[in-house]
Amino acid sequence: MNAFDWLMNLPVSDQDTACKVIEVSFNQGSRKDFFRNATIQNFEKGDLIAVEGISGFDVGEVSLTGEIVRIQMKKRGIGEYDSELKKVLRRASDKDIEIWHQNKAREKEALIQTRAITKQLNLDMKMSEVEIQADGRKATFFYIADDRVDFRELIKILAREFKVKVEMRQIGARQEAAKVGGVGSCGRELCCSTWLTDFKSVNTTAARYQNLSINQSKLSGQCGRLKCCLNYELDTYLDALQHFPDNADLLQVGKGNATLIKKDIFKNIMWYVLPDSNKQYPVSIERVRKIKQLNAQGTIPEQLEPVEITSSKAREVEPEFVDLVGQISLRTLERAEKKKKHHHKENRQQQNRQQQRPQQGGGGQQQQRPQQGNQQQRSQNQQGGQQGSGQQGGGNQGNRQQGGGQQGQNRPQQQQRRDNRQQQQQPKKDDRRPPNPPQKKD
Repeated sequence: MNAFDWLMNLPVSDQDTACKVIEVSFNQGSRKDFFRNATIQNFEKGDLIAVEGISGFDVGEVSLTGEIVRIQMKKRGIGEYDSELKKVLRRASDKDIEIWHQNKAREKEALIQTRAITKQLNLDMKMSEVEIQADGRKATFFYIADDRVDFRELIKILAREFKVKVEMRQIGARQEAAKVGGVGSCGRELCCSTWLTDFKSVNTTAARYQNLSINQSKLSGQCGRLKCCLNYELDTYLDALQHFPDNADLLQVGKGNATLIKKDIFKNIMWYVLPDSNKQYPVSIERVRKIKQLNAQGTIPEQLEPVEITSSKAREVEPEFVDLVGQISLRTLERAEKKKKHHHKENRQQQNRQQQRPQQGGGGQQQQRPQQGNQQQRSQNQQGGQQGSGQQGGGNQGNRQQGGGQQGQNRPQQQQRRDNRQQQQQPKKDDRRPPNPPQKKD
């Protein structure tokens, strides 16, 4: 909540003519005051110093030094060589800072007790803040009240309770908001907390001159009063409204009396409403003056002759919707997933068919043979596989000759033997040919 020192890097040509006054802030910037630096030391922003207080000393933080202090004193109407300015004692020592922190810790408890005492005494006042001096000899009580309050009994109770010298100081709602601080509707810190020193009266006429809707919730600040910024542009509006005709609230035309709604100082247009509709008609200043002259002569024009308002700004073309994902949607993804699953399913069926074809062919030739022992059948299968003859024994060697060799090779030998046994034990019913006679070994 400090002012920006934009003269910080300004070189000092003469030490004698340099500003010997510094600005010190107390209680985290809620109160600021000026002190004369009568010491030889040079202080910088942020230093903790001990200054003169009421029957003691106080500890504060340096907020401004140098030439910027003269500008701030000029704004507040304080003379640089005023004899009432208090002096800077020294740089704050560790003991001073320790005592300062101890007394600052008492402020919250003192505020709660003071509010309880005022409630018991039935005083129509609100205690806002309690500030205790660094040495603990004096306490300042800030309160808000609409009317005059007799707090003589309160001062006696507070002095006996806290063993300090009591000072009562009345502040307004704007000063309370300045002490509390905050952010306004504009997005910046409150003006009363940063740079505004004096508070001018603000009324609703300032809002009417600026064509603002009289809405209490929008025009009020955090203090509950009208915003101070309503006065900032008021002079500009008053200068611009001098060119507009006076007493032009009502104009007589053929459709009835036209009522003035608002004035546009930027386009020099006055907006009127007719009684038959709620439509607003923009009328130029020259036309309004002419209608006034006609009405003064007893003539009533038929129309207002509103002005066509054309915007000088180029119309912004809204960009079309662009699908960053592309043409892919959930349905297309589901279709692709179904196609992929169907393709895998067909591949598996085709592989199973290729495995079943060589097995069936080998089984049909084996059924023509007589069923012999396991050892004889194994030897025949091995001989048939090595010779590469047309006799297909177990599906492994037969599959190699018919194109299904890759799948047969991947099978374990035990599974192939188990399949051969099942094919031998279960002959086909349709095959009624007699078995071949056993072959003699050479």
